[in-house]
Amino acid sequence: MRVAVIGASGNIGTSVLRALDRDPEVSSVLAIVRRPAAAAEKIEWRGRDVTSDDLRPDLERADAVVCLSWLIQPSRDPDKLWRANVDGSRRVFEAAAEMGVPALLYASSVGAYSPGPKDRAVDESWPTGGIESSFYASHKAQVERALDEIEARHGEMRVVRMRPALVFKREAASEIRRLFAGPLVPSFLVRPALIPIVPKAPRLRFQAVHSLDVGEAFRLALRTDARGAFNLAADPVLDGNELGRLLGARPVRVHTGLLRAAADLTWQLRLQPTPPGWVDLALSVPIMDSSRARRELGWTPSRSAGDALLELLTGMRERAGAETPPLDPSAGGPLRAREVASGVGGREA
Repeated sequence: MRVAVIGASGNIGTSVLRALDRDPEVSSVLAIVRRPAAAAEKIEWRGRDVTSDDLRPDLERADAVVCLSWLIQPSRDPDKLWRANVDGSRRVFEAAAEMGVPALLYASSVGAYSPGPKDRAVDESWPTGGIESSFYASHKAQVERALDEIEARHGEMRVVRMRPALVFKREAASEIRRLFAGPLVPSFLVRPALIPIVPKAPRLRFQAVHSLDVGEAFRLALRTDARGAFNLAADPVLDGNELGRLLGARPVRVHTGLLRAAADLTWQLRLQPTPPGWVDLALSVPIMDSSRARRELGWTPSRSAGDALLELLTGMRERAGAETPPLDPSAGGPLRAREVASGVGGREA
């Protein structure tokens, strides 16, 4: 089996490559990225930009395409994000369809879902209208519509949509810190002993999953005839009480409007790169039921949601990363100067 992985160098992409590299049924992997990394025995890297390059020649002999390419920053450049996330994904889908690729697997997200319940879990039939105030959620919902169109026009193509919760691993810690916390957060402060309180609110409940478990879900889907959407989340659901238990911190009830106002103010002041729509997303998306992935793919998370979160925090404290450009812990430059020069979300660091 020859697999093309678009956007292979990030958090999920490197985990997908690891899973495919260990699968004897996968003969070769073409990793398509903007900035190639070092080649491996089974993996060939190729530099391409999904917003402008013709991808069809790269997909000519592919048995499957895994589409992971996505931008979260620069959050202050909505046109660039739209071109990369929505238009770029459409270009990948169209290229795969034109080249007659049998299977297309796409990394959607819990963020694609419309607002939903926090006191019960929903399955994959929950509407995917996104969260209007979140560019990330809106883009994920738009790409789901693009997949609907592809499926309607190319019924012979097997389309799989993975919808993971928050995806964490140690090697992604430096990238996640750059994308969401920015250059002003000292790494040495990211330790449970220095987190005395955690926020608690009725709708501040979310799920997480380890990146390697997401990579394994993609591998399993490639090895089956699965179609459709699959929620991916590990237990337990993370809320104020569970976070307090994990971190040895005291849950403190907060008004969610205060959280959003703080995110908005610090984003406007360029103290951090995360716009307030991310708070809206966290408070709005439903709790997901992952039983379909367990039942039809044989997928079982190897790590709990709490373990994935603690591994991420340890990685942030230790400035962990990997050898691909997005995960490189030195990507922000000396003393994070490149992050500061980017305008903290104004352009790519």
